Amino acid sequence: MKLSIVATLYQSAPNIKEFHQRASTVAKQLVGDDYELVLVNDGSPDNSLDLAVQITEIDSHVVVVDLSRNFGHHKAMMAGLEHAVGEKIFLIDSDLEEEPEWLLSFSESMVSENADVVYGRQQKRKGGIFERWSGEVFYSLYNWLADIDHPRNIVTARLMTRRYVEALLQHREREMVISCLWVITGFKQCESIVMKHMTSRTTYSISKKIRHATNAITSFSEVPLRMIFYIGALMFIGAMSYAIYLMVHKIFMSHPLEGWTSVMVSIWIIGGMVISFMGIIGIYLSKIFIETKRRPYVIVRSIYGRPSERH
Repeated sequence: MKLSIVATLYQSAPNIKEFHQRASTVAKQLVGDDYELVLVNDGSPDNSLDLAVQITEIDSHVVVVDLSRNFGHHKAMMAGLEHAVGEKIFLIDSDLEEEPEWLLSFSESMVSENADVVYGRQQKRKGGIFERWSGEVFYSLYNWLADIDHPRNIVTARLMTRRYVEALLQHREREMVISCLWVITGFKQCESIVMKHMTSRTTYSISKKIRHATNAITSFSEVPLRMIFYIGALMFIGAMSYAIYLMVHKIFMSHPLEGWTSVMVSIWIIGGMVISFMGIIGIYLSKIFIETKRRPYVIVRSIYGRPSERH
């Protein structure tokens, strides 16, 4: 099979029919009838699954992978890639904020650049001032902490070769950050500037974004652990220097020093730092605990369509 289009479903009922129509049209323009459309239902609370299953009954190109519950966007995308069989795989969100028609320009770029991946990148991040500012801070902090060069303002949409996807699927961590896995998998990757639409309210709250940032940093960088050592060493040197200063002051000045307020402030600061450092270590330990269990990162309940005819 020449092409697989992979998309996830979560509260996608309003867009499924249009997405199917547009994705099918552009796939036929590119490869004729030799394609599939893999839709992964990530425990959507609406009737996205029912609508998708209805489409499989009238279109043999469509395959629906129904997960047993909501596992999260990143894991659902990996599940979709596992079930895709095309020589090229086009990954895209189904909410129509990303245009299925990008596939044509991505395919041209892949051929002209001889690349294994063509990914979409927004020239300017969408959203309000806080969202754009927080995104800039995250990418700057992340690229400083982690030993990878993460592109800024990327979108989900990307066209990938079979060999790249097979390499990507070798990553088996349970606490995954798929955008970082895209980068560290390597191969030749090139960007395509796109304009993402804002058709729906984002499901990523501030708490989810903070959790995502924490997960990304602790999954791909050991720098926070090193910083604990460096800060502890600096605090020890500072404390010893201050102790020497007090001893010299006591011996030569012969009168006690005042400053109980500064002592209490120092205790609170040091106590807060110790607790935060323990939290950082706890995050890393929890990741080790989760990974050693070797639990599957998704569980498939059912597959709808005609998978036997796709091979």
